[in-house]
Amino acid sequence: MYADDGGYSTLNFIPTLGTMILGLLAGGMLRSGRAPLGRVRWLASAGVIGLASGWLFGAAGICPVVKRIWTPSWVLFSGGWDLLIIAGLYLVIDVWNRRTWIFPFKVVGMNSIAAYLISWISVTFITNVLLCHLGRHLFEIFGAAFQPLVLGFAVILVEWLILFWMYRQKIFLRV
Repeated sequence: MYADDGGYSTLNFIPTLGTMILGLLAGGMLRSGRAPLGRVRWLASAGVIGLASGWLFGAAGICPVVKRIWTPSWVLFSGGWDLLIIAGLYLVIDVWNRRTWIFPFKVVGMNSIAAYLISWISVTFITNVLLCHLGRHLFEIFGAAFQPLVLGFAVILVEWLILFWMYRQKIFLRV
């Protein structure tokens, strides 16, 4: 079996498929004909079951909950959290119709391919430009220990502003 430098193995694709299947189940539930509160109950129940079963498999010593190698118990545990978060967001956004706060996420979601490309292609460039033009000391406003966090936030803000400009210009990358 081949293992890369990160300690991952080629067999971790099996639990990764489990994660994708959980996503498909969640999407299918959201598209189903059930009543909205029924969807919330189903997603929340499945989330609690996944969270509890993943934890139980780890606590019982059957399969440890390890994210790094994406163990099956990690799939259940993290998938449980994901389903609970989806249930909560669906309840707030679609059932209670509280949508104004999601605008920053909408900007990213409307151009998710561009967001992905920007995050991989331009992070070093944006970081260097910010440090060159604003100086390293600006990002140490909360102390040197928090400089990477503040700089990272500034980079994400610049990336979001690029996506916001694209959103306003109605420029959307599609496949």
